[in-house]
Amino acid sequence: MARSDSADRKAAVVGSPIGHSLSPVLHGAAYRELGLTGWTYERFDRDADGLAELIGELGPEWAGLSVTMPGKRAALGLAEDVTERAAAVGVANTLTRSVSGEWSADCTDVDGVTGALRAAGGFTGGSRALLLGAGGTAAAAVAAFAELGLTDVTLAVREPARARDVVLTAEQVGLRVSVQRLDSLDLDTAVSEVDVLVSTLPAGAADPHASALARAACVLDVIYHPWPTPLATAVSAAGGRLATGLDMLLHQAFGQVELFTGRPAPRVAMRDALAAATGGELDLPL
Repeated sequence: MARSDSADRKAAVVGSPIGHSLSPVLHGAAYRELGLTGWTYERFDRDADGLAELIGELGPEWAGLSVTMPGKRAALGLAEDVTERAAAVGVANTLTRSVSGEWSADCTDVDGVTGALRAAGGFTGGSRALLLGAGGTAAAAVAAFAELGLTDVTLAVREPARARDVVLTAEQVGLRVSVQRLDSLDLDTAVSEVDVLVSTLPAGAADPHASALARAACVLDVIYHPWPTPLATAVSAAGGRLATGLDMLLHQAFGQVELFTGRPAPRVAMRDALAAATGGELDLPL
């Protein structure tokens, strides 16, 4: 454990609703392991407008904020400094306060995807991805694909007109992108041609396609509750490896802790705390 540090600092997770958030589990475990005895981590139930009001009220003791829905897009516009990847994704899940009082925005959701795919999904390399869905998580996944060295992504969506923001992200990070309607795509062929598959579809939406999707070499399903999902069951039956939204949550938190504290994240302690808080349903490899 790192040396004790009694300096009082504060951080919090902001969103609405927020009572279910597991971020306090992760950050609390990290601060304890790092010996940051004066640090606290709170929950604030705020929508996007409330986030702006909150930031205006925070004093110099605040180190940073973890931002969840519906405030991620607003967070980007509230920062004086924005990382390149946050700008490309179009949202920020992390606001860090500098000594001068300015806020910096980053999107460690990208780290969540890359870490989950490598550690739990077994991803070791490739060039092509299949991405289901076109929401904010899909945009983070596209940026993660670029960081992983992928070059091409097929975006399978229920309504192609809603894919504009994700397509823009793909273009900004240098990926070639093809948009297909999910219901008319030959998934057996599509899955056989890619190195990684990520489903950002809401609970139940991927269920009818589980058997086809489970044949992918590397799978990330962002759903982890209720567990197991039909896709998880199909991947297990096929002998494959599966990363989940819980893996994403863990790996995105590492970057937040490091940005807030300036210290390496205590990954084992954070993983163990998350596993305990969720009943040990998932292995959560590092």
